[in-house]
Amino acid sequence: MPGAVVAIARHGQLAFYEAFGYLDKEAGMPMRKDAIFAIASMTKPIFAVAAMQLLEEGRLLMNMPVAAYLPELRDRSVAVNDAGTSTEPAVRQPVVQDLLRHTSGWVGPQGGDSGLHGRYPDAVVAGSLTGEQYLARLSELPLRYQPDTTFEYGPGFDILGLAIERMTGRPMHEYLNERLFGPLGMHDTAFVLRGDQATRQARALPVDPITGASQTTRDQTTPKPMECGGGCLASTAADYLTFAQMLLNGGSFGPTRVLGPKTVEYMTSDATGQDVDLSRLYLMSSLPLYGYGYGPGVAVRRGDGLGGTVGSEGSYLWAGSQGTYFWVDPQEELVVVYMAQTPGEIRGYYRQLVPALVYQALID
Repeated sequence: MPGAVVAIARHGQLAFYEAFGYLDKEAGMPMRKDAIFAIASMTKPIFAVAAMQLLEEGRLLMNMPVAAYLPELRDRSVAVNDAGTSTEPAVRQPVVQDLLRHTSGWVGPQGGDSGLHGRYPDAVVAGSLTGEQYLARLSELPLRYQPDTTFEYGPGFDILGLAIERMTGRPMHEYLNERLFGPLGMHDTAFVLRGDQATRQARALPVDPITGASQTTRDQTTPKPMECGGGCLASTAADYLTFAQMLLNGGSFGPTRVLGPKTVEYMTSDATGQDVDLSRLYLMSSLPLYGYGYGPGVAVRRGDGLGGTVGSEGSYLWAGSQGTYFWVDPQEELVVVYMAQTPGEIRGYYRQLVPALVYQALID
């Protein structure tokens, strides 16, 4: 790996904050604590908080059909074959909660190898579609599964972000800066890095250490046509630690409150019942998630002895495809943010190593 930044808070106090290795190994630039990382899917919990804020205002209700906010997506049918050429009516239409827990039936091309998966738009992070173009593509395709039956990691948060923009009449960067990043002091969290921020972006190794294939660092300096909720943000370890500590605190950080405690409790609770097929959650190769359920934007641990790492029942976590990882353990009053740019499968190793190192240090 080129380098990493690790930030840990316990009992509300900063306990560990260190930089390791290189910001840019090829250039010989040492890692710095204020390095900025492409956080990819760690964008999702941030968008989940935005949705929870609108829930508290009664503007975005969890059991409302998605089409109430995005009429282009009304009257969805469900595929009955892999190609999606034959369909049946949906038992019920996808609702907002389905977007937040990946049970909507909408899928992405990385989720499987069926013909229908291949017809879905490619990852918006790497794409060139505007939000309107993305919705138009989705409107032409059936759902892959009946809503509320199957967890499949897909475009739910991209759709959620478009619903928030449509409802508020504002681009996501404006909403998040005013309602979340500004109030919490998360000044290095953004969709696009500018000026000094761009020089602080951490770089991946040019060659995958396992496969030998070339790999690139995600470009965070060029605006995308769509500010996607699935994985478009960049951030620092300090900013994300503030965000995660806010969740542990029940929605506040210092004098600033962005959510109510019961809303945070709702967001960080398992929202997948016994009838939801979670096999695709357990098969995610870079995260040891057997024994977890899924809440709005985070995986939630169902028991102390479950899962592939040391941990506590009720702790919650998520990660990003570029190598980042965080978790919150309410029982231990512990928040851990691990930032690295390791986009290959090696990231799965560090997501097991870091919890082992952190938990062995707890002796009180």
